[in-house]
Amino acid sequence: MADQGEASLRFLIRDRDAKYTESFDTVFEAEDMDMPLNAPQTPRMNAPCERVIGTIRREVLDHILILNEAHAHQVLTEYQEHYTTHRPHRARDQRPPEAREQPAVLHDRVPRRLLRTRVLGGFINEYRYTA
Repeated sequence: MADQGEASLRFLIRDRDAKYTESFDTVFEAEDMDMPLNAPQTPRMNAPCERVIGTIRREVLDHILILNEAHAHQVLTEYQEHYTTHRPHRARDQRPPEAREQPAVLHDRVPRRLLRTRVLGGFINEYRYTA
């Protein structure tokens, strides 16, 4: 089970759902992985992680057929770039996570060209004005 990418994995944090049977735990214990459990009766403990996973699933994985691990890595890396540098986030006043301030509002009436950048082969489009 432990290849180069998994060699550094030391633990798997999981919740207390009954779907995780003893045989599930045995597989990871055989690899000397610790499996700490979430605190009991804390249904919102995983909320931030589940929010991001849900976003990735709805915006990318529900629409793209992943062929293999290398393809999954390529798709997720490209989406991560889009997510952190361009995609607006409501919690940040419609700014991407890496943006320090809001983009300048254009009040002049000078027509500008709109530049479209295709992400994930055109599945997602990013738009910016050019000077």
